[in-house]
Amino acid sequence: MLRTLVDSVKIVTKIGNNVISSTSRVNSSCFPSLNLSCGSSATQSPLCNSASFHTSLPRSKVEGRKEMLASTPTKDEGTEGEKLIVVDSMLKRRDDVFPDEDTPSKLFDGIPFSELPVCNIRASPNNTILSISNSKGEVKMLRSCGMEGFKNTRKGTNIAAQATAISLSSLAVSQGYKTVRVKVQGLGPGRMSAIKGLQMGGLNIISITDNTRVSWNPPRPRKQKTL
Repeated sequence: MLRTLVDSVKIVTKIGNNVISSTSRVNSSCFPSLNLSCGSSATQSPLCNSASFHTSLPRSKVEGRKEMLASTPTKDEGTEGEKLIVVDSMLKRRDDVFPDEDTPSKLFDGIPFSELPVCNIRASPNNTILSISNSKGEVKMLRSCGMEGFKNTRKGTNIAAQATAISLSSLAVSQGYKTVRVKVQGLGPGRMSAIKGLQMGGLNIISITDNTRVSWNPPRPRKQKTL
């Protein structure tokens, strides 16, 4: 009878490693205590009429939380939705998002598109430089993350780019600029943050052009490092 009882307890414990919980009813008057192994240590627990073994529930909670954290995207530091934005879904909302032959002559606040001032954004990995020029390319004002007070590695963050864009936008609005078109160059972290900062500063953005250079015949890359 002792062997049968011990075997039943072992079976219940083994099943408990795979399921959330399992219950075994034994007679406590025959065997007051029994050594049960759980994990790496052995614990002495008295047998009762209703003994429940919960072995896999804490482990499943930990694994489930790890999977959930791994599947969720990283938190945006500067601009809300910077890492979650889906450009394709935004393009489907309107049909006139791409330029055509009539775009240069379209009026925006009484100004033709070809004569609108241009805000140039140079987003490099180490800094973000913004400038506003007229339609002929003459630079009227210039700001960068370093000029705003960000030093060293902080110049390459999206928070610095957003603060610089807000400062430039406020200065442009005070000088009479209201409607601009944006040209972005580079693949730095301040691309979306700078555009959002211009909008937060009060500028009306008509169009966004990605002017990043693409080399179709790049030079040979460096050899792989040997460790």
